[in-house]
Amino acid sequence: MKALVIEAVGQTRLRDIEPREPGPLDVVVEVTVVGLCGSDLNTFRGLNPLVELPRIPGHEVSGKIIAKGAGVGAEPRLGQQVIVWPYTACGHCTSCRAGRGYACRYNKTLGVQQDGALLKRLVLPAANVIPNDALPPRLQALVEPISVGFHAAARGRVASGEWVVVLGCGMIGIGAILAAAARGARVIAVDPIVEKAQVAIEMGAEIFTPLTGAALLAEIDRITGGDGAAVVIEAVGMPETFTLAIDAAAYCGRVVYVGYSKAHVTYDTRKFNLKELDIFGSRNASRADFAAVIARLTSLGPAAESLISRVFPMAEAEQAFPYWSENRNGVMKIMVEP
Repeated sequence: MKALVIEAVGQTRLRDIEPREPGPLDVVVEVTVVGLCGSDLNTFRGLNPLVELPRIPGHEVSGKIIAKGAGVGAEPRLGQQVIVWPYTACGHCTSCRAGRGYACRYNKTLGVQQDGALLKRLVLPAANVIPNDALPPRLQALVEPISVGFHAAARGRVASGEWVVVLGCGMIGIGAILAAAARGARVIAVDPIVEKAQVAIEMGAEIFTPLTGAALLAEIDRITGGDGAAVVIEAVGMPETFTLAIDAAAYCGRVVYVGYSKAHVTYDTRKFNLKELDIFGSRNASRADFAAVIARLTSLGPAAESLISRVFPMAEAEQAFPYWSENRNGVMKIMVEP
């Protein structure tokens, strides 16, 4: 069975691998579509601190059930389209005991801490698939990354009428924009790539700006009448945006970090106290976030397909990451169809 493997920094190869045998509580999913995540691109570029190479990437997955273990019940059904829940939960750590298994201390996300879904057939526990017949497969593969943005907005307790700054208009940032706008917030979308302006506005941002640094802070100050943003969602993962989020937040505002920075971040911590900020980490997404995104994408319909930049067949999958690296300004989402 063919799988796409990131073998070393900047190197991918289609490799033959042995298929796994399903256990009694597993299902076999024939993979229909895999979305490539910004974290996958960072793995390819050697910038993902959570991944060891070689690694099969892919955790944004749509597929069809083609076999079930003997212990799997009536659902999911054979032949049913499903969205893959790509996380694991131990059931015993403090996160799991708090009902937040998506942030399990020992989580192993597909394509990150364990091999992912860029292959023909994927074996995983039946509990890790979400049956869905409402969305076409390519939109099903958008659910996971957009859900991460929805989760960040939920962590920040975004409320109607608030000014929300979203730093970064990749797919997670777009998810945060969609979620914040759905909650009635006024969204300022920030990305230095001006080509992302149209999709950010279409997905609910009131304002788009490519400004950075002091100029961006001055613009946020102008827009908010000197208050700053009630919520800042950092979806970039760079030291400068980590610290800028603190500067952009209003007094008694909230900051949500969903990006990862491989480099250490140095803060002047006085603003933590002077502003009495609520600072949140945001990891993965809950089942409720998945459900909310499925409903939102269903209502958007074909308009959501504007988020998909290019689809590669499996035979050309080795070209996907180099293409993305060379065309970063023009790419929102790349998918592979095994």
